[in-house]
Amino acid sequence: MRAGVDVGPTNTDAALLDDEDRVVATVKVASVPDDPVAGVRTALGRLPRRELTRVAVGLRGAATAVTRRRGLRKVAVLRISGDSARAVRPLFGWPDDLRAAVSAGTEIVDGGGGLDREDWTPLDRDAVARFAAQVAGRAEAFAVTGLFSPLDGEQEREAAEIIRAELGGSPSLPISLSADFGSLGLLERENATVLDAALSGFASDVADRLARTLAGLCPGAAAHVTRGDGTLMSLEHLARHPGLSLGSGPASVLRGAGMLTGLDDAIVADVGAHRIRVGALAGGWPEEAVGGAGIGGVPVGIRIPALIRVPRPADPAELAEAVDRLQPGAGRLPLVVVGGGAHAVPEGLRPEHGLTAGAIGAAVSPVGGQYERIVRLPDRSALAAALEPVAEEARAAAVRAGADPRHVRIVEVSDTRLAYLPGPFFRLRARAAGPASRL
Repeated sequence: MRAGVDVGPTNTDAALLDDEDRVVATVKVASVPDDPVAGVRTALGRLPRRELTRVAVGLRGAATAVTRRRGLRKVAVLRISGDSARAVRPLFGWPDDLRAAVSAGTEIVDGGGGLDREDWTPLDRDAVARFAAQVAGRAEAFAVTGLFSPLDGEQEREAAEIIRAELGGSPSLPISLSADFGSLGLLERENATVLDAALSGFASDVADRLARTLAGLCPGAAAHVTRGDGTLMSLEHLARHPGLSLGSGPASVLRGAGMLTGLDDAIVADVGAHRIRVGALAGGWPEEAVGGAGIGGVPVGIRIPALIRVPRPADPAELAEAVDRLQPGAGRLPLVVVGGGAHAVPEGLRPEHGLTAGAIGAAVSPVGGQYERIVRLPDRSALAAALEPVAEEARAAAVRAGADPRHVRIVEVSDTRLAYLPGPFFRLRARAAGPASRL
């Protein structure tokens, strides 16, 4: 037996599923403001008592913390780029109140500097140490972004070691590295890294409280939380990489809608009390926002679902336009309508248990991991050999997130020629997924 929980702003849903993905029971309870763990406790307590092997929770609280500017740590932001990326400073374009809530100082230091190793300049270690000393006492976390980290993240790791040494060597000091996110755009990747660091306190607190709650309610069950790409991660992984939970609520709803209808490709309308969110499933996975999306007024390079928001009560023409915009170029995908307000939409499939699609999506999702990098290749004949280490890194990322290493498999591999870079550069990407480890 497995349970899934989806903590929304108004209601918290829970679902109990058997080992053949049949829905045994669902419940819906009122969410507790500013206390997602309390909602989880109440919802699980209302389900029939069963011995559970896994509980997966969709928190949604990370995005709320950013939007409300509450519970965020002060972050010192370090960019490794030298003169090649000084024109636009870190945190450029951020809303003033979010910048004030998060920033403990910013600095750009020399390092990197080219697409080839022979063009690189060494990291200015002294400048990194000076910046760490300068923000000591007011910085609660660090975010480190290297201009060329999608090619090689070594200088980010080197900078993190210097920061730890300068501030006493504490292994618990939160330091987020942009190489762990893998997106290409500098500003979007840097923004995501800063938010990841800012959320470190929120994530640690929630992970600890959730672990204690689930240990009491469901002893022996593996505990996971949802992430924005439609997979799961362990509570320990949430504490290390809280930014990965951004966008996880809509991702779970999309996967739940697909499971309930048996559709791998569909348009999904999640009808809530105040708005409708329309997204797409492609091959069973949430269709991702191209180039990232916005969180709290900030563009971020995080893999989260592409969504179109329609206010309630919905104008039928506006909703139809949103559905049309997400349709593929050829053919029409079916519309699946889920959520507490699904009755207000006259068209589309309304699956049984669609009121708790997010909780069901959490329960059936695998543990996942992704990896991408940029490589220079002489031609496409070298792609197969270059993709092998990328796939292995994706498998390792899934295992670190809590997947069973014996059953992780590669579910997606892609390569894209980067025509805007001089020379034969390719963006390689792999996604891995598997069942949760019981160890």
